[in-house]
Amino acid sequence: MPALKSFWSEMKTSLQILLNEGRLRRHRSSIREVADLLRVVERDLADAGVQQLSADRRFATAYNGALQLATVALHAAGYRSAGTGHHWATIRVLPEIMGQEVQALADYLDYCRSKRNISDYDRAGEISEAEADELLEESKRFRSDLLSWLQVNHPDLLA
Repeated sequence: MPALKSFWSEMKTSLQILLNEGRLRRHRSSIREVADLLRVVERDLADAGVQQLSADRRFATAYNGALQLATVALHAAGYRSAGTGHHWATIRVLPEIMGQEVQALADYLDYCRSKRNISDYDRAGEISEAEADELLEESKRFRSDLLSWLQVNHPDLLA
């Protein structure tokens, strides 16, 4: 994962600010919801590994898997994103939820969010094979870290 420092990581954004803005809402998660999201993650990470797909599609699919992992953390912490910018908000609060040790991951995922937006909405061929492979590996590491975090912090949400 490249060392990234985004403009957003410099800003003081908090769960409370995003709640006040309506970008987050209170939410009560369940074992079933977490299990369903983790199945989406498994599907997406498997699909992102299909070498016959374009690098753009593999990247977007690996990104979606990582976003769903961040969503699990958000839901486990008692929140859900709402409205425009929900990807950004979900990624942005990850360090506040899981701890500052995931700040670099949040910055990387925000960078990937921007790249995915260009690839999905503006032009094809923006993603290299190496970038798709890197995001897939980072997403797999994130899955492992998230599962460990859930086991410690929210074992009641694991089946």
